[in-house]
Amino acid sequence: MDWDKLRIFHAVADAGSLTHAGDTLHLSQSAVSRQVRALEESLNTTLFHRHARGLILTEQGELLFDATKSMNKRLEAASARIRDSEEEVFGELRVTTTTGFGTLWLAPRLPKLYELYPDLKIDLMLEERVLDLPMREADVAIRMKEPSQADLIRKRLMSVRMRLYASRDYLAKNGQIFDIEEISNHRLICQSLNSIQVAAGATLLQHLLTYDIPNLFTVNNYFGVLQGVLSDIGVGMLPDYVTEDFPDLVRVLPDLESGEVPVFLAYPEELRQSKRISAFRDFVQDEIFSHRRKMRESSES
Repeated sequence: MDWDKLRIFHAVADAGSLTHAGDTLHLSQSAVSRQVRALEESLNTTLFHRHARGLILTEQGELLFDATKSMNKRLEAASARIRDSEEEVFGELRVTTTTGFGTLWLAPRLPKLYELYPDLKIDLMLEERVLDLPMREADVAIRMKEPSQADLIRKRLMSVRMRLYASRDYLAKNGQIFDIEEISNHRLICQSLNSIQVAAGATLLQHLLTYDIPNLFTVNNYFGVLQGVLSDIGVGMLPDYVTEDFPDLVRVLPDLESGEVPVFLAYPEELRQSKRISAFRDFVQDEIFSHRRKMRESSES
């Protein structure tokens, strides 16, 4: 099968238009059309339904597009490995993690990474959905549970626990909380049980809701929960890693917390030698070591 024709077919299927594919490939629309028709003739099938509003893949076209997408991902992985210099760290690194961890912990630390590697380009994808690393939906992931996908290198980074926090102003106005039963006198800020969240967080929330809390403010991610706490709306359930960057938060009911939530870093086996991956992994590990030291010093003071 002609690789050049497959490349053109993939561009057309991805764009849904001969014209847009031609712009991407720097080819005329007629040249793109000829290559697609030649591929259809060689396969003795129709790959696109053609109509005035664009092109739609046929069932056979969908099968071929699935194959070219897989090929494209593998070519991107090979290209990434080839581009990695033996001594320099540069190029795009696609990082995926949860919205909470990405906004509250990782993003604020990225300036330090850019100082070390100014030619590195981070594409940060914040999703609760687990992206497929072997299929190169991302290069490296930080997740709140051990990845189950095969062919991944994985490393446990740290553990997180969900705890209750409030602002100093809120507690000054509404009073300190000394007993868990008093939580029913306050507004609880949390993710709803229907939101995607770690199991340990959901378990702690279910326990809190047994105390008949009449007023809830629910948000679908921890960044929103934090903003609610900082705005003095109520008492929020948050991961413990936020306290380093927001020292004015006051922990409520210090004896109450969730079970451990393991945090893993993972990347595809085929990127084992990637300098960008190594640089990012080492940077995150150093930041976590610093984070742990500060947390320990804070608890001892």
